[in-house]
Amino acid sequence: MGSGSWHIEKRDSFRVEPVRDIDNVLENGSLSIIVLGASGDLAKKKTFPALFNLYRQGFLLPEEVHIFGYARTKISDDELRNRIHGYLVSDKGASPKDVEDVTNFLQLIKYVSGSYDGEEGFRLLDKEISDNEISKNSAEGSSRRLFYLALPPSVYPSVCRMIRHYCMNRSDLGGWTRIVVEKPFGKDLDSAEQLSNQIGELFEESQIYRIDHYLGKELVQNLLVLRFANRFFLPLWNRDNIENVQIVFREDFGTEGRGGYFDEYGIIRDIIQNHLLQVLCLVAMEKPISLKPEHIRDEKVKVLQSVMPIKDDEVVLGQYDGYTDDPTVPDHSNTPTFSTVILRIHNERWEGVPFILKAGKALNSRKAEIRVQFKDVPGDIFKCKKQGRNEFVIRLQPSEAMYMKLTVKQPGLEMSTVQSELDLSYGQRYQGVTIPEAYERLILDTIRGDQQHFVRRDELKAAWEIFTPLLHRIDNGEVKPLPYQPGSRGPAEADALLEKVGYVQTHGYIWIPPTL
Repeated sequence: MGSGSWHIEKRDSFRVEPVRDIDNVLENGSLSIIVLGASGDLAKKKTFPALFNLYRQGFLLPEEVHIFGYARTKISDDELRNRIHGYLVSDKGASPKDVEDVTNFLQLIKYVSGSYDGEEGFRLLDKEISDNEISKNSAEGSSRRLFYLALPPSVYPSVCRMIRHYCMNRSDLGGWTRIVVEKPFGKDLDSAEQLSNQIGELFEESQIYRIDHYLGKELVQNLLVLRFANRFFLPLWNRDNIENVQIVFREDFGTEGRGGYFDEYGIIRDIIQNHLLQVLCLVAMEKPISLKPEHIRDEKVKVLQSVMPIKDDEVVLGQYDGYTDDPTVPDHSNTPTFSTVILRIHNERWEGVPFILKAGKALNSRKAEIRVQFKDVPGDIFKCKKQGRNEFVIRLQPSEAMYMKLTVKQPGLEMSTVQSELDLSYGQRYQGVTIPEAYERLILDTIRGDQQHFVRRDELKAAWEIFTPLLHRIDNGEVKPLPYQPGSRGPAEADALLEKVGYVQTHGYIWIPPTL
């Protein structure tokens, strides 16, 4: 190169892989939705009703879609239809249009019986799917096949192997094969990685949809809009202004017939490690460079990788009195039905801010919410500090709402203060608008190929890395749950832990959902 001249060359390290534009892919082949585990409770109560609502709203067109149920139970098409009929609409008060919609939807369902690890059943399933694709004049390779595994994780590997060998599309001419798997994705880091390896050997990550129904909830989906589309949140959402964040799940009933299943997992595996941790990611993540699924999931992984190891003195476990009375639960079970865990995120935005994840059964109320508590106002000239701090609360369920708790002047002649709220309650603001069920959204996302609201493999691994050490100590009996009375707030030690990490409870103020 001569003196004073420039040499420019392209660097391979900056090469960007093309991203599939899910909005501009021509998909005109038939759509087959296969529900594996079709005779089980999850399929009857969640999967089929979600499919029916998508059908009723015009997202599943009868000329394009066919639904197949697959399970070991030997029943006919009509017997399956009869089993799920009552979960679609209530016979009491059903309109003629409802009855017509249910009848037409049920005619789209065909049942195939077979084992979950046998070639014969899956070959028969493939034949039924192929025959339907031919009847809908679908060009070979253009058809779309969605396999929904409403099954226990223990059979995922064998079912995925059968799908891969016997039920895939013949070629790639615009069609696809996708699988949806339900939680729990393992019981700890090793079992989750083993399951991921087994499924990952058979399918590409772009074909795997790990469903967490909390990511389909209306107000969880609103979190990114709230945080990144509203100017006044941007300067407040950090360690300089926020004292603590609570993410809470409470149920006012016990295990109720699920004791045997629940005892195998416990409240941390059942609720905290997945549902509440996913919400934490959306509350704490940085702004993604775009709304593309991979960019959003990249930021969620960064949050999880920044979480510090859980300290023993920042965990409270509980087990409600009477839990072991369930005949399916061992008499000396160490499984927690309640837990409060403090997570700490080691980064510039959140250093020093405790994230309080709390979940429990048989408590005094039923709700799921995010509660962001702000720091005290410096220079309290109104002497109103004891009334409580500003809080931003997002009520996920029931009575979806978001409200800002703040201090205002009490109406009247005196200069006195009182706690009140700025309230956006969905039932009042959006009258007549039906909020979709989480499963409806997520199944539709799967059909559209949008993985934004599904858990990526590295995200799953990072989540298990946080909780596996604590879970192993519980499993080994090194950490014991404290007893608490059904209908209470849980162990008193949990409230003491919240106070220790800086949460200040407001006394004398109760948010009441507005009436229409």
